[in-house]
Amino acid sequence: MATATGKDGAVYLGTAPGSNEVLEIRDWSLETTSEIVNDTVMGDTWMTNKATQKSWTASVNCFWDPANTTGQGALDEGAEVTLNLFPEGQTSTKTYWTGSAIITSVSKSSSFDGLVEASFSATGNGSLTEDTVS
Repeated sequence: MATATGKDGAVYLGTAPGSNEVLEIRDWSLETTSEIVNDTVMGDTWMTNKATQKSWTASVNCFWDPANTTGQGALDEGAEVTLNLFPEGQTSTKTYWTGSAIITSVSKSSSFDGLVEASFSATGNGSLTEDTVS
């Protein structure tokens, strides 16, 4: 059974993986979903459903870096960006997911005994593609 560690994970913006890195990543998440419609009719004992449209959302949590203008700085609420999500880093043959997304929320937090953190949430705007680094 193969497993992977996320310590080399990365997030990049733009059409080419490797451009506009989002720095100081703590973690990111990706969720894909499918809508369903009920197609149960009279006489059926069990409810049945059909899958319809798919959607996806992503979130990125970082230590805030105001100097990362082409990464964190581009993740403003309402901005449409191309997200490239790398679970194991951006090296040859590694899998990643890419797609256009709209940034839906941005939050920042600070405490007296910690670092300033930033969180970004996005909703996919179209398809999500799984690819590998060549």
